[in-house]
Amino acid sequence: MSPGPTSKGTLRRTALLDAAERILGSAGGAELTMRAVADAAGVRLGHLQYYFPARSDLLTALLDRILTASLERVEGLTDTSGTDGGLPAVLDSVLGEHEDLPLVRLFTEVWAMAAHDEEAATAVRAFYARYAEHVAAFIRHHRPAVTAAEAHARAEVFVMLMEGSALFRSGVAGRPGPRTDARLRATLLGLLV
Repeated sequence: MSPGPTSKGTLRRTALLDAAERILGSAGGAELTMRAVADAAGVRLGHLQYYFPARSDLLTALLDRILTASLERVEGLTDTSGTDGGLPAVLDSVLGEHEDLPLVRLFTEVWAMAAHDEEAATAVRAFYARYAEHVAAFIRHHRPAVTAAEAHARAEVFVMLMEGSALFRSGVAGRPGPRTDARLRATLLGLLV
């Protein structure tokens, strides 16, 4: 068994992911090359490839980092008593990510990459599968009577609505009015409970 990453290795990996995120968010998916990330991070290409052998590994790690950060924010808000008291706060936290325009732009670039690049599409599908798994587990925790299949279906619809609405709520593709936003919140909450 190999030892876990060192703190120095973790810092280097984080710096490489930061560079990839900057490139993806500012220049777009077409500019997210291994060479560009290595240059932006100030390292040799071989150094980057030590941590991320392929661009798909880099993209997968970046998406994993984003999902993990989101889940950590939500975890602090989760009401473990089984009541619905904490659900609106959890929903507000997740919807609040739509106000993070750099994050929405980053995902817009990731979706564009996935439309033309099978390795990127594989990373994106894995990301959304994990996202839906967490939402399904959340539903089952709050509604144990819901079957696993039903929780999974609700979770997938929840993820679809969240991701599509990000374009509108962020202002990238529009700006919903208060009534539309209230309807979205009610629909999403209904999927969770």
